[in-house]
Amino acid sequence: MIFQDSGLKGKTAIVTGGSRGIGREIVRVLAEEGADVTFFYRKSREAAEAAQAESHDRGLQVTALEVDVRDREACAAAAKSVHERTGSVDVLVNNSGVIRDNLLAGMSAEELGDVLDTNLAGVFHATQAVLPMMMSRRSGKIINISSVSGEKGGRGQTNYAASKGAVNALTRALAVELAPRNIRVNAVSPGVIETEMSKDVREMAGDQVLSRILLKKYGTAADVAHAVVFLASKYADYITGEILHVDGGFKMA
Repeated sequence: MIFQDSGLKGKTAIVTGGSRGIGREIVRVLAEEGADVTFFYRKSREAAEAAQAESHDRGLQVTALEVDVRDREACAAAAKSVHERTGSVDVLVNNSGVIRDNLLAGMSAEELGDVLDTNLAGVFHATQAVLPMMMSRRSGKIINISSVSGEKGGRGQTNYAASKGAVNALTRALAVELAPRNIRVNAVSPGVIETEMSKDVREMAGDQVLSRILLKKYGTAADVAHAVVFLASKYADYITGEILHVDGGFKMA
């Protein structure tokens, strides 16, 4: 437990891309706070089943659903099933994301499409799917997982940086749109985190990357998950439209 009383006990949360890395840690921490968590996954069935089984062994309420966030109708059907089972959708964490790094001169249509369809369109689809439930209750928390790349671009990441910059803009615009319905919209922007996704970057340019991080160390999935749970908790009820950087000071260096 992070908080003595986070206000998350008995709440229903959906986390996209929750089978591995940061997403899996977000699922775990939300469930430990007492939330009933459903996570979406696309390819990693073995990892998803392992995460669900581990959670059940610990007495946590976690459900895995195979959902492709690129598919609008699939997101709508999944959100409806969660709502029918639990009676509400209180928290949405848009975490699904992919990287297809390449220099723009050689970037394929597939490399561009994969990133935009998952990282940006996926946020639209999952959010549209839960909005009717949140709006009818005039309550909800939406937390988008962005990236330091959305503000501090890197070589070979024009597609990824564009997708995350768009997520930041979407977050701010949607916060304005949904404030009258008492729905908060924020984002968490991780820096270089020790995950499978960042492994190549850390191995290829480790010293160079570390030299640009004020705290001189990589972040962990737990660092990001704790920020997400804070924004989902009652302690962040007066926060909306913000991008919370969890990057060890990377954006300042």
